[in-house]
Amino acid sequence: MSRAITISEQPAAEAFSRQAPLFDGLYGSNPIIAYKRARVRAQVERHLAPASRILELNCGTGEDALYFSSKGHSVLATDVSEAMLAQLRQKAFSLDGCGHLEARHCSYHDLRALPPEAPFDLVFSNFGGLNCTDRLADVLQSAADLLRPGGLLTVVVIPPFCLWESLLLLKGEWRTATRRWFSRGGASAQVEGQRFRCWYYRPVFIRKALRAEFNVLELEGLCTLVPPSYRERFPKRFPRLLHLLQRWEDRWAHRWPWRSVGDYFIMTLQKRGGA
Repeated sequence: MSRAITISEQPAAEAFSRQAPLFDGLYGSNPIIAYKRARVRAQVERHLAPASRILELNCGTGEDALYFSSKGHSVLATDVSEAMLAQLRQKAFSLDGCGHLEARHCSYHDLRALPPEAPFDLVFSNFGGLNCTDRLADVLQSAADLLRPGGLLTVVVIPPFCLWESLLLLKGEWRTATRRWFSRGGASAQVEGQRFRCWYYRPVFIRKALRAEFNVLELEGLCTLVPPSYRERFPKRFPRLLHLLQRWEDRWAHRWPWRSVGDYFIMTLQKRGGA
């Protein structure tokens, strides 16, 4: 079922539609992305009950949707890009042993238009998809309305400061190092030649947006000591150092200041009212 795309989303939808056929080939073998996915999934699974109903926002080509489906959860995977959903459907068709998985074209600005069904146990958004809106508070509230009491919301969001990026000033890469610092009105991004805008958010923004209904269960930084995944040569040049940084980050990601200085943060909240 197709849903309307807002004018502000159209450039991002076009960008990721262009990238969809290339996405898994570009990122599927990147060991830093594999590390990031494992960290995100570990946080989700520390809190998620078996056989849960999951709504995934900005699912992309469906790597997480397929993973959680294979673990026995029922997943409704949504994305604003039909091309991304086509990749997901193709992969799901070729795999055996998946649980219940449905892919649906839907903007996260339009969640209230989803057909009324039983409430979800988890609403999940990975790898900065929520940074493509300047209406994040509205998106979070509409997602919260779809959760049962006691349900979970896990988001992976790009913050306005990243330690690794800031250190790139030492290498003279000033544009990358400072691109988040002065972006209150939105920053320009580019994927496959298509420009769109994105916005950066601190954990406190999400806390405030949901404080009337939610408690924070967990917050950790992601790619705080481990470099961002776009530093593609790092794993090949420094494999032992990468392994060491992963161990340190696993140990310290929940602590201050590391939970606030990563390329992303992972945050899980629970809706009040459950048993």
